[in-house]
Amino acid sequence: SYMDWYSEYGLEEDLSIPLDHSSFAKRTLSALLESYYPANEEDRLDYTHFINRMSFWMATGSGKTLVIVKLIEFLHTLIHRGEIPSREILVLAHRDDLLEQLRQHINEYNLNGGLYIRLVELRDYADVRVNAPTLLPAEEVTVFYYRSDNLSDEKKEKIIDFRSYDNDGQWYVLLDEAHKGDKEDSKRQHIYSILSRNGFLFNFSATFTDPRDIVTTVANYNLSEFIRKGHGKHITVLKQEIRAFRPRDDYSTSEKQKIVLKALIMLTYVRQFEKRVRRVSPDLYHRPLMMTLVNSVNTEEADLKLFFRELVRIGNGQIDAETWDAARNELLLELRENPQYIFEDNSPVAIQESTFRRLSQSDLLVAVFNSPQPGEIEVLTRPSDRQEVAFKLKTCDDPFALIRIGDISDWFKGELAGYEINQHFKDESYFVTLNKEDSDINILMGSRSFYEGWDSNRPNVITYVNIGTDVEAKKFILQSVGRGVRIEPFKNQRKRLRELIASGTLSPEDQSIASQVLSLVLPLESLYIFGTNREALNQVVSELDQESKQTGEHEISLAINQEAVEG
Repeated sequence: SYMDWYSEYGLEEDLSIPLDHSSFAKRTLSALLESYYPANEEDRLDYTHFINRMSFWMATGSGKTLVIVKLIEFLHTLIHRGEIPSREILVLAHRDDLLEQLRQHINEYNLNGGLYIRLVELRDYADVRVNAPTLLPAEEVTVFYYRSDNLSDEKKEKIIDFRSYDNDGQWYVLLDEAHKGDKEDSKRQHIYSILSRNGFLFNFSATFTDPRDIVTTVANYNLSEFIRKGHGKHITVLKQEIRAFRPRDDYSTSEKQKIVLKALIMLTYVRQFEKRVRRVSPDLYHRPLMMTLVNSVNTEEADLKLFFRELVRIGNGQIDAETWDAARNELLLELRENPQYIFEDNSPVAIQESTFRRLSQSDLLVAVFNSPQPGEIEVLTRPSDRQEVAFKLKTCDDPFALIRIGDISDWFKGELAGYEINQHFKDESYFVTLNKEDSDINILMGSRSFYEGWDSNRPNVITYVNIGTDVEAKKFILQSVGRGVRIEPFKNQRKRLRELIASGTLSPEDQSIASQVLSLVLPLESLYIFGTNREALNQVVSELDQESKQTGEHEISLAINQEAVEG
């Protein structure tokens, strides 16, 4: 059996699932499982019933959706060769934008001719079966799709009862980032397994933490591998802790200001190199951005409000020379000590000290606030959008910062009372246009949920305020860091510049441009992380690196079957 194969290659861990009857919810889940799987003498479900799965551990931006589309093609081919059982294919993703991305990739795939992939919503399954009993003709494959979080064991408006689509468990289920929740308690996780109990489960994610996923990982292209292969920014976690925002710490305004200053100075430093690089070619790289991610948004002393107040003071020019010099010099002192990049052995962070020492408050105002001089904050809002609010200084025309949260209404009643508020009626939000060349936003502030569905080349600084001090934040940090590492020196060339030059894929003209800017791009190809607890952040981010060295993990070497290739 498949389980025997795993055991032969070193799987010794007991991954069986206990049946828990300690509460009504857990008794209900146990009853559901027992209706599909037999319990053993210890009142557990043997992992033999769940081993028919494989995990694809792929970093954000590494092409998960492309692999999913190609896997659909492979499944179709292998079924028609009679090499795997004939099963229907179901793709599940937990967000509409992921399903839309799948749809776009499949539309592009279908334009190339050959196999035609037909996407059908799962709710239409019965009608399709009636009208097309054979769903796997030679030149076409029907693939069903649905929101993974709308599958349950009950039926509501958008929620469907999976039992109406069970098909005797004869599904090839492809999960795209649908691994949310603890495997032993999440009902949906077990529903995916039930649907594929007589088929197979393919699990795609940028962040796996459950041992049942990790042990069945067949493709490891996680964040650490992604960066080692040259596809992502270098990452370093700086020691400058933002403890001043913890309510129990009595820090002065000057100390709070200094901590925010360090992150903004880092962003200003990176922007100096952006200017130099773009003098050579205006289309290179991106406009550097700082992401500030916080734990609380609307409470009396919410982290986001405290951070915003310091931003206001800095924009107003309320920084004395002593505070400025202390912030810059403390940060320079650490950078001068060459801290290491995470995931990259013996790769120290390098700094151009002469540039760093020359940074002035005027440089910061221009680079961060888009203004040649200090000024009061002005608030920009769209009547049709209650999720975002932008800020600019009255001394300039362009907004410099954006807050993106679930609902901004409470901010207008409290934190923004007294500020000048102007409505604008642009067709697109500032958040939607962040990745466009004409975006002037340099700081994006938000809570844990804002980043979902958003990918960008722009982040060079991430500041975590009161996030990262407990295990609960682990997945959020890994995912948000993953969204900050994308790199694109030339349009559609997504590797760091040195690796691009070595690959030989650049045109002679681009090769010449690359050689001119190579010595300037390291800051643009780096992600500098600040956080409330440096050790906690370091441990979380470094954990990905350690997972590739787990005790008991075995890598199986596979040979290419030339007959299959030629066939």
